[in-house]
Amino acid sequence: MASLSASATSWCPTSAVRWSTPSTRAERVFVLVITGPSGVGKGTLIAALRARQPELELSVSATTRAPRSGETNGLEYHFLTDEQFEERLARDEFLEHATYAGNRYGTLRSELERDAPGLILEIELEGARQVASSLPSATRVFIAPPSVEALRRRLVGRGADSPEQIESRLTRAEEELAAQEEFLYVVVNDEVERATGELEDLVAKVKDQQQRST
Repeated sequence: MASLSASATSWCPTSAVRWSTPSTRAERVFVLVITGPSGVGKGTLIAALRARQPELELSVSATTRAPRSGETNGLEYHFLTDEQFEERLARDEFLEHATYAGNRYGTLRSELERDAPGLILEIELEGARQVASSLPSATRVFIAPPSVEALRRRLVGRGADSPEQIESRLTRAEEELAAQEEFLYVVVNDEVERATGELEDLVAKVKDQQQRST
């Protein structure tokens, strides 16, 4: 199984940045795509980043899974039936979509029409790949653990999964970690405060580059 080692500078470009000329609001708004293995701390880093940059809004995904206790339609998720999801997909209303654990998830294009200067998408690897084609101006960031063993400890520490589920997530994580070279930026989440700082610096650099290109 692959492993990673943390470094003083954990985000790194893997290819030259290419910017498209903005022509719609979806292309003009700053879109930050966050992906990575389950348990790597994506939600924690996003919350910490938004505490520092509250102007960045969190996209609300659509899903076919049933609402959990306390969840509100349109707040945590846009809850759709399988038929509604398929109808919207047929009308090309999704920026990206994927199936995970038997349920369908996706980002509606309407989320990009929000009156906000920036939007964060926390999505699965397959969805992040689709965004590369459907919205090339988006900034895609892969969040990686310092090592697979560290990821295992985090999954066990959450206490939310059985041993079998943890092994399943780790197997999937191995596949996802192998795909990180597809991403222009990689942030290793070995310590939340430091990783959040790197993510914040990355956002500032990319925004500056985008402004210079317009």
